[in-house]
Amino acid sequence: MKVLHVVGARPNFMKTAPIMTAMARRPDRFEQLLVHTGQHYDDEMSAVFFRDLDLPQPDRYLEVGSGSHAQQTARVMTAFEPVVEAWQPDWVLVVGDVNSTLACTLVCAKLGVRVAHVEAGLRSGDRSMPEEINRLVTDQLADLLFTPSRDADENLLGEGIAPEKIRFVGNVMIDTLAANLAKARTRPIVRQLGLAAGAYALVTLHRPANVDDRGDLEEILQALRSLADQVPVVFPLHPRTRQSMGPATAADLAAKVTLLEPLGYLDFVALLASAGVVITDSGGVQEESTYLGVPCLTVRPNTERPVTLTCGTNQLVPRHRTAIVAAALDALAATAHMAAGAPTVTRATRKPVAAAPSDPTGARSLPDLWDGHAAERIVQVLLDEA
Repeated sequence: MKVLHVVGARPNFMKTAPIMTAMARRPDRFEQLLVHTGQHYDDEMSAVFFRDLDLPQPDRYLEVGSGSHAQQTARVMTAFEPVVEAWQPDWVLVVGDVNSTLACTLVCAKLGVRVAHVEAGLRSGDRSMPEEINRLVTDQLADLLFTPSRDADENLLGEGIAPEKIRFVGNVMIDTLAANLAKARTRPIVRQLGLAAGAYALVTLHRPANVDDRGDLEEILQALRSLADQVPVVFPLHPRTRQSMGPATAADLAAKVTLLEPLGYLDFVALLASAGVVITDSGGVQEESTYLGVPCLTVRPNTERPVTLTCGTNQLVPRHRTAIVAAALDALAATAHMAAGAPTVTRATRKPVAAAPSDPTGARSLPDLWDGHAAERIVQVLLDEA
C-alpha cells in the first residue's frame, strides 16, 4: 500500500510521526512518501521538529512559504498536484486543520485519490477561525475520518457524514507525547532558566484573534506583566506574535517576562510538564496539558477540543487582564496545594498531577483512547480497507 503523508506546520509533525513509525514496522505492507509543503519553513518552526521526533527527511519539499490564506492554499495545490500524479498513492494522509490539510485534500478529491483525515471532526463552532473552515471542508471531502474523541464523531454525524467513513481511533498527539515524555524530562531547559517545578507560568499565543489586533494583544500582555510581578512567566514567541508586537513592545515585555525563540518539541514538553499553569490559544497544548495534568487557561471564547474541558485540566478565559491573572493565580495555588498534599495519580501517566482549577477534589480522567496507541489503530484500519 502506497501512503503519502502531508505535513506543513509544526502541529502536523507530532501527528504524523507515530503513524509513520507504526507503518515502518510493516515494510511488507506499506510504502511511504513524506511531503512537506513548507507552510512553516524556518528551522525553529520546522526542521527542529524532524530532529526531535526522529522523522525521516521529507521525500518532497514544496517550499510554498507564507502568504495570505488564498495564496498559500493555491501554492500548495499547484505544487502538490504533480507529486500525486507522479507517485499515484493508494492513500493520502492529511492531519490537523492547517491550510496544507485543506489544499492537499482538494487536490486529491479532484484527482480521485483517497484521502484519510487524521484528527477529523473537531469543531469550535466559530467560522471566523480559518482553521474551522479547513476542518469543515476537509471532512466533507475525505474518504476516511479518524477521530480523536467521541464528540468529534457526533459532530460528523450531525453534518451528514456517512457513519462508515468515521473511525474513532484516539489522539495521535498523545502517542507522540507518551513516547517522548521520558526523553523530554531529561532536557535541562527548566534548570537552565532557573525555574522551580510547578512555580511558573508558561505562555503560547499565535492565533490571529489574539495577536493580530494590537489592542487585544496588549490586553493579554498587560496580564502577563502583572502575573510576572508574582511568579516567573516564560513565553516562547511565535514569529507571528513577535511581528505583531514589534521590537519596542517585545523589549518592554522582556523586562518582566522571559521571552524565548520558538522551541523544539522536547524542550517545550519539558517546560510544559513542569509548569504550574500554561496560558495558551493552542489546541495541541490543550491536549498535552490534559494528559500531563497541568492546569491550562485557554484565552479563547471557544475550543474545538471540548473534551479537554470535561475530562482534562483546561478552562476558557476571556481576553481580559484581570480574568487571566486571577485564573492563573488560582491555578498556581491549586498546583501548590496538590504538590503539598495527597496527589491524584492518573491511570495513563502514573505520576502525581495537579487538579484543574475548576476541580478542587483533584478527580479527573483522560478521554477515551488517549492511550498512546492511536497510530496502531489507524494502521489497522487502513489494512482492513485494503
